[in-house]
Amino acid sequence: LVTFVVWWFASPAESRLSMALVTAVSVLIIACPCALGLATPTAIMVGTGRGAEKGILIKGGEALETAHKLTAIVLDKTGTITHGKPAVTDIIPAPVGVQETLDERELLRLAASAEQHSEHPLAAAIVREALARGLSLTEPIDFQAVVGNGVEAQVDGHAVLVGKAALLAQRSIQSAMGENAAGLAALGRTPMYVAVDGREAGIIAVADTVRPESKEAIATMHELGLRVVMMTGDNKRTADAVASQVGVDVVFADVLPKDKADKVRALQVEGHVVGMVGDGINDAPALAQADVGLAVGTGTDVAMESADITLMRGDLRAVPQAIALSHDTMRTIKQNLFWAFIYNIVGIPIAAGVLFPFTGWLLSPILASAAMAFSSVSVVLNSLRLRARSAT
Repeated sequence: LVTFVVWWFASPAESRLSMALVTAVSVLIIACPCALGLATPTAIMVGTGRGAEKGILIKGGEALETAHKLTAIVLDKTGTITHGKPAVTDIIPAPVGVQETLDERELLRLAASAEQHSEHPLAAAIVREALARGLSLTEPIDFQAVVGNGVEAQVDGHAVLVGKAALLAQRSIQSAMGENAAGLAALGRTPMYVAVDGREAGIIAVADTVRPESKEAIATMHELGLRVVMMTGDNKRTADAVASQVGVDVVFADVLPKDKADKVRALQVEGHVVGMVGDGINDAPALAQADVGLAVGTGTDVAMESADITLMRGDLRAVPQAIALSHDTMRTIKQNLFWAFIYNIVGIPIAAGVLFPFTGWLLSPILASAAMAFSSVSVVLNSLRLRARSAT
């Protein structure tokens, strides 16, 4: 309208209408916001598509746009840094005088019987070991999971507890095997205390081996400037042993499932933009609390539903790949917006006829439409370049 009015009064009377119409139509065409409208969605569409090809499923553009801002990444230990399929390494009956009636096989049988209905990976390892040794398990009665600490049940008329030292302390059961547990924990093994009829019966140690790619993945996260935190319900010695193998910056040990989200929230209060990587039901609240939740696809459906990004591979290296993809996508969006704006900034004044008084040249509506189309094409082509950059 401004262009039309200016040229209506500035043009000679015989060319007033044509001059005003040509310039106004040229401005209208070249100012079409197609390129601006395409700048962000095309980049996000290509970015999410490229992620899917790599086994990184991104729920929406918001997660992709936030991931590049992450300053801290929290990794669950079991099933994320480690394989999540631990195996029994040691069975140590209590010393004579503390519990005299159980040998190694009976200790394992009672513990495995009590653990049959537990969903914890450590419990599954004990049950697998008992079955592998051909032991006959008994269906437990009054099974109860003590969240974050272990289980208790009645097995063959015996009250059986299996879990952390804290579980024995809650039941006022004295432990004489602290040194045994400390030695096992120093080796990166998780000691599970077993108590029968109110007395300590022994320790079953379980080890979950570290994934071979975890150290490399964490090193890549450090290169991206991330603070890497490991969070686990295991005791501090066991957690520190695993942490020393993979090189994390901070260890949160002895964390109960209900406290995981609080740990993430505490990092956010410190000013960090936090990503959380987990695979279990217990990780779901923390995944939801994090600025970006990343669920390992080999884990539970609840974890994947709570997360913003699902890593279909159990490979931790997909985490820095997802973050790098976010960086590339945001860079592409900024480039697209630049190209979209530069056409308007340069083209609109020319279409309005600012060069006419000096050169006698007006931008034809045909050329204006070509410039407008090319700006949209350039944005799409630049977005497609993201496929090539993300392939490396």
